[in-house]
Amino acid sequence: MTDPATPAQWRAALRAEGVPFVELDGWTTRGRDAATGKIFGPVHGVLNHHTAGVDSLAVIATMGRPGLPAPLAHALLRKDGVVVLVADGRANHAGLVAKNVFDAIVDEKPLPKQDKSQTVDGNDALYGLEVEGLGDGRDVYPRRQYDTWVRFNAALCRLHSWGSGSVAGHLETSVEGKVDPAGPVEGYGQRGRFALTMAQLRADVAERLAHPASWSPTTEEATTMSPAYVNLGLARSVLLAPGEWTEVQFTQEWTDETGDHPANGAAFVTGPARFTGTLALRFEGLPVGDVVQVRQSEYEGATLTTDHPVDEVIGTAGGTFRAVALTNRLGSGRTMRMRLLNQSSELIEVASAVLKALVWKEA
Repeated sequence: MTDPATPAQWRAALRAEGVPFVELDGWTTRGRDAATGKIFGPVHGVLNHHTAGVDSLAVIATMGRPGLPAPLAHALLRKDGVVVLVADGRANHAGLVAKNVFDAIVDEKPLPKQDKSQTVDGNDALYGLEVEGLGDGRDVYPRRQYDTWVRFNAALCRLHSWGSGSVAGHLETSVEGKVDPAGPVEGYGQRGRFALTMAQLRADVAERLAHPASWSPTTEEATTMSPAYVNLGLARSVLLAPGEWTEVQFTQEWTDETGDHPANGAAFVTGPARFTGTLALRFEGLPVGDVVQVRQSEYEGATLTTDHPVDEVIGTAGGTFRAVALTNRLGSGRTMRMRLLNQSSELIEVASAVLKALVWKEA
């Protein structure tokens, strides 16, 4: 579909994509169609701009600029992340577009460098979005504003069955040296601050289009939660009989921020959680070349449910030391314990066992 969106389609597409918006009085009949004798459409893409000013709504909607009558865009994206619908008809936003770039937008191909020898009027065929921002390299687009920016472009792409190749910036189409949109972005999804580029905006639109319209990216706050710290050990050495799996009963607690470790207990993590760390073991009396197996084991209550792959500690002369890496994910209602199997024929001593881990609790 390349006919311009009707007011009803605008509303439905934006709501489905989670775009917060308000409607400026008269927007459904505002446009330059009658004044120019040109009908807006068919449409082939979304052209993105920055306002290079503040409080730009009146200029964009009704006042215009010298030699450039309003409306100057179809929508304005405010700093608070709310879109103002300004016009439903032809708008003075794109100006002359390099034909080779316009053809690439229509075909959804990588945009070439502008060939200024042939141009088309972009106002005929491109939606225009003005994003509130100075574009001076210092004025930051807030996280919520950029999130709406991505959603707005995706909403129109989804409505018209376009891909992200239908999204462009004025700096990519202009034959007059326009530089918009530009500026730093506070963050998006799991990313912190970054410099706006059209390649990144298209990538973020493409990611949205790969999901249902109701999708939201995982936020940075949800993924940068500080882990808890666990540091447990043995108050005194213990003996391991040959041929028996024995749970390490942690009797020394230096730190247990997760609050999962019962007194003199074997469980060191309770799910749901992710963790990473080490179990440092020192054995006395383990014959050279003999083996102690070490494994993580999951329990539900007192029932063993899952054994994870074993690590092996091989006896060395003068005592044996080994730091075993611990990295795993534990489901809800389960606990993780450490078990040892003495494969020697001798009674050996666990002189020390020190467990250190970072634990990320999950909802």
